[in-house]
Amino acid sequence: MDNGLIDIRHTGRLGRITLNRPAALNALNMDMLDRIDACLRAWRDDGAVETVLIDSASPRAFCAGGDIRAIRDRLATHGLEAGAMPFRRSYRLAATLAGYPKPVVSFMDGIAMGGGIGLGGHVRYRIVTERAVLAMPETAIALTPDAGGSYLLSRAPGLSGLRLALTGGRMNATMALDAGFADRMAHSTSLDAIRQALTHTPAGRVMDSLPPCPPMPGGPDTATIATVYNAPDMPDLLRRLQAHEADWARDDLAAMARACPFSLCLTLAAYRAARTLPDLDHVLEQEFQLVCHLLLRPDFAEGVRARLIDKDNAPNWRPECVDAVSPHEIAACLHDHACSPLGLSTAGPDRR
Repeated sequence: MDNGLIDIRHTGRLGRITLNRPAALNALNMDMLDRIDACLRAWRDDGAVETVLIDSASPRAFCAGGDIRAIRDRLATHGLEAGAMPFRRSYRLAATLAGYPKPVVSFMDGIAMGGGIGLGGHVRYRIVTERAVLAMPETAIALTPDAGGSYLLSRAPGLSGLRLALTGGRMNATMALDAGFADRMAHSTSLDAIRQALTHTPAGRVMDSLPPCPPMPGGPDTATIATVYNAPDMPDLLRRLQAHEADWARDDLAAMARACPFSLCLTLAAYRAARTLPDLDHVLEQEFQLVCHLLLRPDFAEGVRARLIDKDNAPNWRPECVDAVSPHEIAACLHDHACSPLGLSTAGPDRR
C-alpha cells in the first residue's frame, strides 16, 4: 500500500492527485504508480471530473523521479523483469497521461527530474514556477533519459536537447519553456488561486488567463552550441568541448566527466534515433528497451552505489572512457530487445 503517499480528492470540476512523499522528494514507487493509474482510469468516464491536476504537497519537489534504490534492490533480488517493472509502469503511465481524454494540468513546482518529467511533462497543460528545477540526469547513474524525456529532448530547438541529455543540465522555468518541457510559467504564490479556478472553470480558460511572468536567465543559444554538439560521435564531441574556451563548455565537460561513458554514447545514439520516431509511444518503446539493456550492465549498480548509497561520487565505470565504448554494443542496445515490449496501443500521429 502507498501509506498516504498519494492524496486524491475531487472538488467541483477538479480531480486532484497530490504527491506526498516529501522525504524522498516524491520519488515514485510501484504503489504510487499503481494508485495514480487506477485513479486516472476511474476518472476517465466520471462525468463529474472535467479536469485533472497533478501536484505536490511539498514546495521543494514535484517529483524527483523513480525510486532508484528500490529498483536496484528489485534487480539484484528478482532479476531483470522485476527490476524493469517500475520503468514499465512509469512509461505506460506517461503514455496514458499524454493521451488522456480530459485536460490534465501539472504543477512542476520545485524539482522535476527523470520519472517526474514522465508524470508532469506530457500532459496538456504544464506549469512551471520560479522554483522549478527540471532535468534528465540519468547519465550520472549509468542510465539514459527516459519516461519520455528523450522524446522532449529530441524535439527541443537545435541541439539544445542533446546538450541537456548528455550533461543532465538543470533547467529553470524559462529554459524549460524554451526546451518544450513546459507551457506556462506562474509564480508559486499563484498556484492556490489556479487550483481554485480549476474547480469551476475549464482548464483552457484558466491557462489563457494567467498573466505573463518575467523571464529567467537562459543558457547559450542554439547557434553557439551547434559547433560542439554537431560532432559525429562522443570522442569528437568531448574534444570539441576541450578546445572551446567558453564557461558553458567547461561546465559541460565537467558534467560529462562525472557521467557513465557507455551511457553517454548510448544517449547520443538514442537522441538521434528518437528524432526519427513519429510519436511519444514509439520513443517510450525505445527508451524501455535501452533501460533494460543498461540495467544488465554493472555500471548501473555501481552508479547507484556511488551517487545514492555510499555517496562517494567515485564510480568505477566499465569502460572508463568513451573511446573504449564498442559501437557494436551501442547498436545492439538500439536494435535488440532485452525485455518484452511495453505494448503501447497508440502508435499514430504525434499527440502533443
